[in-house]
Amino acid sequence: MDGLSNAERQRLGALLDHDTQAHVMEMIPQFSQAEVYNMVPAPQPVSDALGTLVFNMERGVHLAELGDFLETCPAVRPLDLILANELDDGCVRSGGRNTTLELARRLGMNTAFGLEFIELVNGEDPKGFHGNAVFSRWPIRWAGVVRLPEQYNWYVDRQRRIGGRLAVLAELDVGGVPVGVGTIHLENRTHGPGRQAQLETVLAAAERWFPRMPVILGGDLNTNTFDGRDKDSIQTVAGDPVLQRRCLEDVAAWEGCLTAAEAAGYRLLPEEPLPTRRKPLPGGGHLDLRLDWLLVRGVRPEESRTVSTRRADCGFALAGSALAVFAGEELSDHNAVWASCRIPGGESQ
Repeated sequence: MDGLSNAERQRLGALLDHDTQAHVMEMIPQFSQAEVYNMVPAPQPVSDALGTLVFNMERGVHLAELGDFLETCPAVRPLDLILANELDDGCVRSGGRNTTLELARRLGMNTAFGLEFIELVNGEDPKGFHGNAVFSRWPIRWAGVVRLPEQYNWYVDRQRRIGGRLAVLAELDVGGVPVGVGTIHLENRTHGPGRQAQLETVLAAAERWFPRMPVILGGDLNTNTFDGRDKDSIQTVAGDPVLQRRCLEDVAAWEGCLTAAEAAGYRLLPEEPLPTRRKPLPGGGHLDLRLDWLLVRGVRPEESRTVSTRRADCGFALAGSALAVFAGEELSDHNAVWASCRIPGGESQ
């Protein structure tokens, strides 16, 4: 995906002092593109089950360690499809790399990337692109982006960005069977109804784009059960074990996006109420949240699990690998979600 010079990024960003994100984004064609790389042939033999992972990779800052984790963690085997959030392209904080393309090449997977934000704070960024990606061992027939209704203007945030939340939807060719997939990132700086409006936009697009297909959607749905800007609510929940239950066991009662998905015929995975996000608290410690989900329809999930990304839980790391010598506490502030999804009509050949 072609980048913009810093001067052009700043010029376009300055327009947001008196214009809308939607209008400025219309001036930047990259926001309507899905960048697809089909680099590997379809695997043989054909399997009728897809090992699927949802993973917010926290900008791909620890890219070598993430690659080690994905290649060697037994809890994410088999790994045929990754629905990934927060991947940088040309940001200083992640070494200026195209983290999506580098990871796809390392894993031997095809990929489709959609641009969520153009970062404006660091003028040294080569591109300042940040977005979401689908990784697949199967060919990607086509991919497109779904821009979600704005619930927060990220230009006024301390991170200062052009852009907004999106989903990347793609049709895979799984041994001749079309399968619709998508990676979704909903807004954290809003309340439940805002996230519901965003997910309903994705579900409507999937209904149009994937008629009569098996569908696997997933991502960081930011199902906090509160508005992520509300510091008082965060502290209240963190200090009350009863309220903390709603963040893990009773999420669907507080987050309309989940009940909307179920009403549209999707099954929510994983079913066990385990945390997928460690939200740091100002006074130290963290609040456990359940933000990352798989939504499946027309497939049969056989097993699912939440996979820790704490370094202390990576005892499988190979000696001498980047992961083995990693000194950080966590590869990402999110855990990963894995499931085996059996595809009707895709029997082993």
